[in-house]
Amino acid sequence: MIADSLVHQFKSIVGDDNAWTDATDLHTYSYDAAVVEPVQPGLIVRPTTITALGKTVRLCNDNGLPLTVRGAGTNLSGGTVPLPGGVVIVTNGMKAILEINEADMYAVVQPGVVTAKLAAAVEAKGLFYPPDPGSQAVSTIGGNVAENAGGLRGLKYGVTRDYVMGVSFFDVAGNLVKSGSRTVKCATGYNLTGLMVGSEGTLGVFAEIILKLIPLPAHRKAMMAVFESLERASETVAAIIADRIVPATLEFLDNFTIRAVEDFSQAGLPRDAAAMLLVELDGHAAQVEEDAARVEALCRSMGATSVRVAQDAAERDRVWAARRAALSALAQLKPTLVLEDATVPRSRLPEMVVAIQQIAKRYDLTIGTFGHAGDGNLHPTILTDKRDHAEWERVEKAIDDIFDEALKMGGTLSGEHGTGLAKCRYLENETSAGTILFSSRLKRALDPKNILNPGKIIAVKA
Repeated sequence: MIADSLVHQFKSIVGDDNAWTDATDLHTYSYDAAVVEPVQPGLIVRPTTITALGKTVRLCNDNGLPLTVRGAGTNLSGGTVPLPGGVVIVTNGMKAILEINEADMYAVVQPGVVTAKLAAAVEAKGLFYPPDPGSQAVSTIGGNVAENAGGLRGLKYGVTRDYVMGVSFFDVAGNLVKSGSRTVKCATGYNLTGLMVGSEGTLGVFAEIILKLIPLPAHRKAMMAVFESLERASETVAAIIADRIVPATLEFLDNFTIRAVEDFSQAGLPRDAAAMLLVELDGHAAQVEEDAARVEALCRSMGATSVRVAQDAAERDRVWAARRAALSALAQLKPTLVLEDATVPRSRLPEMVVAIQQIAKRYDLTIGTFGHAGDGNLHPTILTDKRDHAEWERVEKAIDDIFDEALKMGGTLSGEHGTGLAKCRYLENETSAGTILFSSRLKRALDPKNILNPGKIIAVKA
């Protein structure tokens, strides 16, 4: 419980209309998209200026109040679940696109800018911001940077960190820290920008972000390849990459996911397919056409029963909209959906697909698998009911096995979903005890009172 006098101090900074203690509001911000128990904070604040943001951070630190920054709460690792009685800073009061520089191809934004709105704004100027997380219609740039979000276009264009040129953020004492530049090259000082990307609000609070833009691709072509086996589909992914073709997107869906998506979206997907690949190529028209022909030939040689090329933009967009609806479609089927994020080297993808099937059988679970196959990033999605305690125990064991398999293959337990609360206990399995110690010392030095999103990524030890 935060004292009324302290609540009044926060209101004096952000305004009475931007600070809430009502039980309904507190509950609304007690959870995010991860399957993690909700925790009720003590106060919600929404700064609308950089000055107010810095003062809010300092006031939290001065009073030892745990602070969690939240964009849209779409993260899948529990990264924005607050601490009991703590403060949640909501960034949607700072949502201005401050600059789009066409000559030097960068944008400067506040952390609350919605990803899709930025993408549309730069596209209107003939520029391109490639990172496209599945939540892009509602997720924010600040959240994307904090989680190092990926997306469908990660294969060719990389992830959020590849587009962050600089950041301004408040340290725990409310000092404004600047790192990076509007220039393509910047080697000044420590690379604090790189440190802050993926830090999940544990080291500082974003105020402004400088993002790299690139020219908008001149031409795009999309196709759908249908297969009678999961293995052949996944082997085709490896074959495309081995042939030195780099599509903008290369997505994989198994039969369970295909049927769920088709029931949900009525996009005309082949319900009887064991698996399908969705491929999009972009760039110079001649190169796109050449690569598209090679991809189609490879798919057919690898056993695709059909390859359908989108005839126009409307057909292309309809199929991709269906793919982006996969999570929503699967979520309709059971009370609890656990969307995991295991990534392996692309050459090991066929093995990982088989391993997930075996794990589903071992624990008698329904697991739909889809994901960004081109960069080895699969999303095994477990459909369950957390109220069924016996089944939930099997779910937890299955998750352990999925991560173990990914790590055995030289992969990672989080390709794009961050670490948060949900995966922090696995971190040492992928890294080392030294990594945990180093990270703990860093956190303790920068945040002595441990108020910045405590418990996420690592548990700081005394």
